[in-house]
Amino acid sequence: MVTSVNPSPLQRTSTPQVTHAWPRLDPPLPEGVRVRVLRSAHGDPRAALELASVLSARQLTGLDPLPADPASLAPALLRAHRREIRALPDDTRLLLLLAAADQYPVATHAFLRAVAAARLDTRPLDAAETAQVAHTTPGGIVFRDPWTRIAAYETASAADRREAHQLLARVLSGAGEAPRRCWHRGAAALGPSRRLAAQLGPAAAQARRVGAHALACALAERAAALTPDPHERPRLLARAAADAWQSGDGDRARRLIAATDNDALGGLLALRAGNAGDAFDALLAAAVRHAAAAHAPPPGTPDPAVHLLARATEAAIYTGDLRRCREAAAVADRLGIVPPGTLGGLAAAFEGRYADARDLLQAAAGRCGPGGDPTLLIHSGIAALLLGDHTGAATATVRAAASARTRGETVIVPQAMEFRAYAEFWTGRPRAAEAGALEALRQAYTTGQDNGACHLQAALAMFAALTGDGEVCRDRAEAARSYALPRGLGLPAALALFALAFLDLSTGRFAASAARLRALAAFGPGHGHRAIRHLATPHYVEAAVRTGDTRVARAAHADYDHWARTIRNPDELALSARCRALLTGGPEAVDHYRTALDLHACGTRDFERARTELLFGGALRRLRRRAEARDRLHSALEAFEHFGAPQCATQARAELRVLGGLGEPSAPARGADDLAARLTAQQLMVARMAAEGATNREIAARLLLSPRTIDHHLRGVFARLGIRSRIELVRLLGETDV
Repeated sequence: MVTSVNPSPLQRTSTPQVTHAWPRLDPPLPEGVRVRVLRSAHGDPRAALELASVLSARQLTGLDPLPADPASLAPALLRAHRREIRALPDDTRLLLLLAAADQYPVATHAFLRAVAAARLDTRPLDAAETAQVAHTTPGGIVFRDPWTRIAAYETASAADRREAHQLLARVLSGAGEAPRRCWHRGAAALGPSRRLAAQLGPAAAQARRVGAHALACALAERAAALTPDPHERPRLLARAAADAWQSGDGDRARRLIAATDNDALGGLLALRAGNAGDAFDALLAAAVRHAAAAHAPPPGTPDPAVHLLARATEAAIYTGDLRRCREAAAVADRLGIVPPGTLGGLAAAFEGRYADARDLLQAAAGRCGPGGDPTLLIHSGIAALLLGDHTGAATATVRAAASARTRGETVIVPQAMEFRAYAEFWTGRPRAAEAGALEALRQAYTTGQDNGACHLQAALAMFAALTGDGEVCRDRAEAARSYALPRGLGLPAALALFALAFLDLSTGRFAASAARLRALAAFGPGHGHRAIRHLATPHYVEAAVRTGDTRVARAAHADYDHWARTIRNPDELALSARCRALLTGGPEAVDHYRTALDLHACGTRDFERARTELLFGGALRRLRRRAEARDRLHSALEAFEHFGAPQCATQARAELRVLGGLGEPSAPARGADDLAARLTAQQLMVARMAAEGATNREIAARLLLSPRTIDHHLRGVFARLGIRSRIELVRLLGETDV
């Protein structure tokens, strides 16, 4: 057995170093390309810079996948590593070759057995340790870094490599080891072999069944290289591409699929990293083709046509295009396919058939049992979100991520986390939502899912708006909109616009907020996205009332109220009652506010309840009902402080000052819980990294932000903690052990 490679000092510090290299590139790399270049370079900054310098214009912009051959990525770096390997004794190089073949590019855990079977003397490995090239452990050999491992393999002759693979294949004779045994046999092949190709195909299927998609990809790709049948090669490459995608290697998937005519997988890749409209067209056409083939799927496997229709639905959700929703629903009806409830529900909602939409979405949201298909579980979460059921959405998306991990389909995890972030935020876990979205953003970029990363950027812009990080909100929103609009991604574009509008609303720029929100809450083409329209309407009504222009707002509220009464969600009904209170004004508004708060008590959206209390408290103050106003405003202030929403908290304090009921602020506590409460999740991460000695550039690289934004974050941290320097920050975090 060979242990996994431990991070070397070079790898542990690679991200900070590579950030100093990127400014040499003009124009700078898009974030998704930068992350994948660093991943392809195994974290080495020199290799990353070498790779970036030889990329084509399309690769630099993310339109084409990165190159595959490690030797072509960083020839100068590999030359240096090869010189180190060649300087070692022959016996040492042979053992290192055997260990490298056991690990690269597939880990087969057979090194120790191979050493024993061949009766090899392991004492020559002392020379490798002396040269600091690798070291031995009870589990096998650990190389200094991945590039050293690659050099140890590629420095050997082709004949020596074949012998190493043949030896490893012989000792892999246990139950369940057929896929890895076949891999070594295929790697030792001299040329095309129908017999070996026939063995590698079933071995790939066996690996696939246990969720080992990276191994399945390697086997299928090798089978394609060895088969003498030119008609079989595209099928094997398409299967390898699907496995590469499931394992999270988006670049490999795109390279492989380019050699085939598989529209279905091409449409899926476009859905996650291309134009959403093109993805929809390709996926719907593939669904029609599979349905027309009339081949019943094997027992226990999903119908490909249904699965492709579900993916086409996701493309329709991303675009927010009514025409596409109707088209997909009509195709499903014509083919006799029961479409995902999200598709029919969206089409019905777009057309104003709210009762039909409710029934279809409720049916879809109910299919969220544990252990199900992760794609269908994500659809259950989306349906629950559209119904305002954030608890149900959280359950479905958590189960989707768990199911994807169990099946080895890691590429689906960031997508589940995209929609989970909404649910966590609105159910009172803003810091968990922000931290989860940041981790999902990193995973989306790493796996080549730039469309998902765009959606997450927009969600993080929304969180930043709600927590008062204006500069971060604008940076994230601009990044999301500049990427989304050319690719037809209506959902993240609309969400980013909502984030900017809410930021305006919470900082008193009511006219600007109303202008942005009017576009999201209105009807017709070009007005954002239906799901964001429901999110935006209550805030648009507030902004419109504050500017005195309520004509369009009243029509928007009437439609929103119709939806809320149809789905009977307590939070949606509460927000509709709040809108009615705002539009009514005067003493008559009090009963509507009370109704809203009664409904909020049965719901889960604590932040919106606090907003309702803030607005109610202001209305009571104007009606000179001072005692009740003070109670409402204090309750709102406490909630906003819990959420880490300083702009909203400032509004509550301003109302209390007018009442004369704010009181003196208590002395700030110094405990870890207090620090976590006073900082947003992102500010807390920045503070920890700064206290550990990381520079602004280093922190920016790790959090996928600009150094300017990190500087803004640190200024916010210092202001919230009442300190002036990094030295004080180190002392404070050391005292509280945060």
